[in-house]
Amino acid sequence: MSLVAIGACYLDTILTTPHYPGEDEKLRASSISHRRGGNCPNSLEVLKQLTTNSPSTANVSLNLIAVLPAKTSTASQEIQSAFKPHVNLSHCIFREAFNEPASSYIIKSESSGSRTIVNYNELPEITVDEFTQIAGNLTNPSWFHFEGRIPDITLSCIQYLRQQYPSATISVEVEKPGREGLQNLAAEADIVFYSKSWAQGNGYQTAEECVQKESTLTRKASLLCCTWGQGGAVAFETKTQSLVHSPAYSAANFRVIE
Repeated sequence: MSLVAIGACYLDTILTTPHYPGEDEKLRASSISHRRGGNCPNSLEVLKQLTTNSPSTANVSLNLIAVLPAKTSTASQEIQSAFKPHVNLSHCIFREAFNEPASSYIIKSESSGSRTIVNYNELPEITVDEFTQIAGNLTNPSWFHFEGRIPDITLSCIQYLRQQYPSATISVEVEKPGREGLQNLAAEADIVFYSKSWAQGNGYQTAEECVQKESTLTRKASLLCCTWGQGGAVAFETKTQSLVHSPAYSAANFRVIE
């Protein structure tokens, strides 16, 4: 099985502070950490951990298509090193005129538990021509997963894949509630992942309600999933009308701060 994930790759800087700083306030952070982020890279990281050293998944190939800064930049070198050897980044697009990666700066308040995020990304997004050129040279891909960025471009990419690889599975994320065109992507996908924020933004009160009602609008989809934070996640198989709920994992002494 060859899985290809298409989405942004971020480098996150997390500053943990006693409280959220006010405007013009100088505040000393209690800790700093750096992590790789982005929905698709995070998903591949989990899959990498699940498939590594497992005989039953020895033939699983994980691939990332993302836009990265210059290949020799510190950021790109760091990203490539973190994924090797289990995730293939040879299909990524390197913007040689840029040295800064897509970045997130996160202020994590110890007093409230809130996370305030500031994003920065100057990298030009992938184009349809770039994607089709890459996808056309892939060897027997079996699953394409799209983050759901730039819906009009993603839709064109999906339509190309339907012709080029008719037997491949296509999944998409429907996450940002204000992003137009996501339902058009869902209508073309085999598997759809909905976020709690998108579901609530579209009037759904529960994850179950979301997947069951959206199934009437996604005729091609065989499986619809919706995450619900502390409420866990649900999956709905359209053929059998089966609904499965998985509770969220909570560590000992864990508490949610509203």
